[in-house]
Amino acid sequence: MNLDEIRFDEQGLVAAVVQDAQTHDLLTLAYMNKESLHRTIETGETWFWSRSRAQLWHKGATSGNTQRVVSVTVDCDGDALRILVLPNGPACHKGEESCFHNLIHESPNAIEQRKDRSIGDVLNELYSVIESRKRELPEGSYTSYLFEQGLDKILKKLGEETSEAIIAAKNEDRDALIREVSDLLYHLVVLLVQRGVTLSEVRDELARRRSVTP
Repeated sequence: MNLDEIRFDEQGLVAAVVQDAQTHDLLTLAYMNKESLHRTIETGETWFWSRSRAQLWHKGATSGNTQRVVSVTVDCDGDALRILVLPNGPACHKGEESCFHNLIHESPNAIEQRKDRSIGDVLNELYSVIESRKRELPEGSYTSYLFEQGLDKILKKLGEETSEAIIAAKNEDRDALIREVSDLLYHLVVLLVQRGVTLSEVRDELARRRSVTP
């Protein structure tokens, strides 16, 4: 199928589903017109049509969180696009890696499976993933970006996340506190990996303190 066969709607738009080319995580759903699609292909970065502002917008032009295009495919009906990208930072304007971060439903099986995993299991898995990002530095990964920027950037983000967790706690917003503490733990693990400190070493120090506490 060529570009001329894409079925734009009555407003001249087509839905564009954007996914991470490496993880296949869903990043965002946006809209393109013919011009933004052509610019996306020509520049190798995503361009969309803003329905609220009625204008073209280049993803990351202001924030720096650009998306390098790996491929553009169209569905069998010609009325939806899938854009695989390598993101340079979060996709969401709220700072989340994906715009789809607000859970409204989850199957009971998924909930039970998640409950069976301890916080230690989750942190160990997170540590392993972050360690591999530091070692391999895959292009487009937010974690790779932090390591490439170095210790000062990691510390700056850790400070920001600490402040946001404090604000959430002060505002007595329980859901926000859970999200912000999760962000804080992620950035704390990034710092540990950067400095070569293992979770086992932290565990042993906590166990030592418990054994000497009167």
